[in-house]
Amino acid sequence: MTKVFTIERGRTAAAATPRARRTSRPPWQEPPTITGRSAKGVTLGGVLALVLGPLWIIVVTSLSTPGAINRAGGLVVWPDGLSLQAYREMLTDPTVRTALVVSLGITVIGTALSMVVSILCAYGLSRPHSLGHRFVLVLLIVTMFVGGGLIPTFLVVTGLGGYGQWWALILPGAVSVFNILVLRSFYAETSGDLIDAARMDGAGDWRILRSVVLPTSRAVTAVIALFYAVGYWNSFFNVMLYMPTESEKWPLQYVLLTYVNRGVGLPGTVNSGFGMAHAQTAPLSLQMAVVVLTLVPLLIVYPFMQKHFRTGVLTGAIKG
Repeated sequence: MTKVFTIERGRTAAAATPRARRTSRPPWQEPPTITGRSAKGVTLGGVLALVLGPLWIIVVTSLSTPGAINRAGGLVVWPDGLSLQAYREMLTDPTVRTALVVSLGITVIGTALSMVVSILCAYGLSRPHSLGHRFVLVLLIVTMFVGGGLIPTFLVVTGLGGYGQWWALILPGAVSVFNILVLRSFYAETSGDLIDAARMDGAGDWRILRSVVLPTSRAVTAVIALFYAVGYWNSFFNVMLYMPTESEKWPLQYVLLTYVNRGVGLPGTVNSGFGMAHAQTAPLSLQMAVVVLTLVPLLIVYPFMQKHFRTGVLTGAIKG
């Protein structure tokens, strides 16, 4: 009887242990107070309102009619007379459609090129006995603090025939030293036993990179790819430098900059005035519709990539 009681008590304690472990706190951490929890809730609610508030206003204004915008005196906060007219006019404009295709092409090609170069460079620098890896690493770090400047970069790109060419929007910023260092840090932490086992099976460096290093670093690879993609998608400064007058080659961000900041139509477009000739559509709603169009691809991609941020960026930040 004593043995049965002891077994049952042990089972009860074992069953209660995980729950106690989940609810237990470190000795130095005090339990949260009502005031502290309320302050956290108010703070998070305020931050959420600051983030979502402008996005809400942009979307509502893009869907508003001219009368609603006139009654609001500008940006619309509460829906009043919603319409899709601004989006119809925007998507029927040939310049916007071409700019969307150009932006997608630059983002896809630029991200692929940047990832290939960054992965190969980071893997080479992560191998301790690779030829000249210390010199190359120091050289890359120096470029993070010392740069040639805007004018020398412009002279180099134009001297190579990049003025008016699409590759001038990709190659000058194709590599980020910070992203290479992040990848190198993760590749250097790859289990040595896995690499040794692969070498014993006859695998070379290319096979090790493809079959061992990359599969164990999917999170950081996805995060760095997102960083590059966002940079290419939002880039417009290189367009101002290398193709300021060729509207058929402009990406979507520069179309947005031209229309919102200057408030005029784009040169060489069929729809002269980019909606200005249509009296039934307010120019402000068109501006906000273009803003929404530039945000949609990022809003679609980010939820699928967000899960990788914790394991892809923060895992290597704490060393134990």
